[in-house]
Amino acid sequence: MSKFRKGGKKGIPGVNTSALPDIIFMLLFFFMVATTMKEVDMQVEVVKPEASQAVPIENKDDVDFIYIGFPIDAAVGTEPRIQLDDRLAPNTRAVGEWKLLKVREGKTVVKIVTSLKVHEDVGMRLVSDVKEELRDINAIKINYSADKVK
Repeated sequence: MSKFRKGGKKGIPGVNTSALPDIIFMLLFFFMVATTMKEVDMQVEVVKPEASQAVPIENKDDVDFIYIGFPIDAAVGTEPRIQLDDRLAPNTRAVGEWKLLKVREGKTVVKIVTSLKVHEDVGMRLVSDVKEELRDINAIKINYSADKVK
């Protein structure tokens, strides 16, 4: 016959951790899908002008951004500068070379939109020089970025 013991202390059962790896991987995949990476480190300050009829861009994959503004780093100077990706352009000639290097496979320079994000206090002379450089390489789809009037 079996013996029954009375008054024996039972320990607290352990925590079931079998679902923990599933939860961790679900959180990991959620943050991988939901997180966007910063594309460009800003080296120029851009305060966009306001527009009453601003229309958002549909497909941002076919858009190259050119930033024109005043340098954030005072050591660079106080004159307006052109930022292409993560570097400051030495002159407007660099815009055409940069744009031709950015042409994606299966695309032509004509089909890719160039969006100009220009500080509201930058003069039109620099913007016109950039537009002329883009026109020379046949990059004629140009968009001006602006904030919508509230």
